Amino acid sequence: MSLDPWTVSSLNALVVGFAFAGLLASAFELVTHRRASFSLLERGGVVALASLPMLAFSAPFIILRNTLRGRRFERRPIPFVMIATCIAGFWSLAAGRVLLGGIGYVVG
Repeated sequence: MSLDPWTVSSLNALVVGFAFAGLLASAFELVTHRRASFSLLERGGVVALASLPMLAFSAPFIILRNTLRGRRFERRPIPFVMIATCIAGFWSLAAGRVLLGGIGYVVG
């Protein structure tokens, strides 16, 4: 079985997106001693504006964390978990493409 370059590139972007999302969310938790969540946007003003880049790249991690907790504690249905996982995967793919494109632009 062989994989074409587009598939390998997509898998690379997906993995980089998920890894960076987890790293960013964990670093936020380490610095602020609270979990990263979309509720940061509810504060409004400068806090919401400053949290947008962090939330944009850590969203796949936050979505999966909340989905798994919802499944375990609230007994959310499996189709909901599957849809949320697909959303997080596509978001991670997009974030990974942006990160790899930015790194490629900086490096040369």
